[in-house]
Amino acid sequence: MRKGRIFSGMQPSGKFHLGNYFGALENWVRLQHEYECYFSIVDLHALTSSYEDTKKLPEHIQNMALDWLSGGLDPEKNVIFVQSHIKEHAELHLLLSMITPLGWLERVPTYKDKLQQLGQLNTYGFLGYPVLMTADILLYKADTVPVGEDQLPHLELAREMVRRFNSMYASIFPEPQARLSQAKLLPGIDGRKMSKSYGNEIPFAASPDELRAKVRLMVTDPQRVKRTDFGNPDVCTVFAFHKIFNQDEVAEIDVQCRSASIGCVDCKKRLAEHMVAALADNHARRQAWESNPNRIKEILVYGAERARTVAAATMAEVREAMHL
Repeated sequence: MRKGRIFSGMQPSGKFHLGNYFGALENWVRLQHEYECYFSIVDLHALTSSYEDTKKLPEHIQNMALDWLSGGLDPEKNVIFVQSHIKEHAELHLLLSMITPLGWLERVPTYKDKLQQLGQLNTYGFLGYPVLMTADILLYKADTVPVGEDQLPHLELAREMVRRFNSMYASIFPEPQARLSQAKLLPGIDGRKMSKSYGNEIPFAASPDELRAKVRLMVTDPQRVKRTDFGNPDVCTVFAFHKIFNQDEVAEIDVQCRSASIGCVDCKKRLAEHMVAALADNHARRQAWESNPNRIKEILVYGAERARTVAAATMAEVREAMHL
């Protein structure tokens, strides 16, 4: 028996990498067996900071759908759709923005942090990002949202909006609760945070040979110059990946590295084969989906039809409550 209803989404902002997979998608694949899930490619959110050049959005959307399906999301078990295909997202966002105090938005920690990073890219949409996020959740009356700890302030703000709406008009929306995800954090191949902007990512779409090539480029203990030098796995990027992909041998590799009984080249080869094996099912699914791109488009149309039915019913309640 399923526990409740989940909404979650990702921005189609470029190539999906292993950090994205272990940070969210792997968790979604588990949750699809426990909850009724609505997963959205949130292209409207992508416009909050990447609004100047949108030519690649259709390509990014198609690729993200391919990534999700390759990762194991079932289009029959889940409602998978593109945010902008459901106009009710924009409508509810507008109505919620009418009752959301400006001070609530300005105090969100992520808004302050990103404002410093982006400088002059301070638009109404950028400030109102949490309102749109709240509209996304409430439109499907989701009671659960899988988030990392950095997103908790956004979710608390969503609950404040729910309480304000319900008290002013009618008790329509549940207060969404967090389902904290135990994300596996993978560094980039250079040891820094995995990011497309650093160019240190491992694409989720990488073939077995591409995975092996990326592993060969991983930085290891900088103090271990010669094969006979004792290593320190605590500062080695390769060892961080062993913890995720090769848990059965982690303790053994720790000892072998510190005693110099295994060299970095052999350690990388062992890791690469474990990564190839662990991601084999994803790779096989990708090959199958890539051969039928029209089917992916059909799934997004099907998902939009299912989402639109729920969204329209919710908005009918909202308009009645607000006398619109």
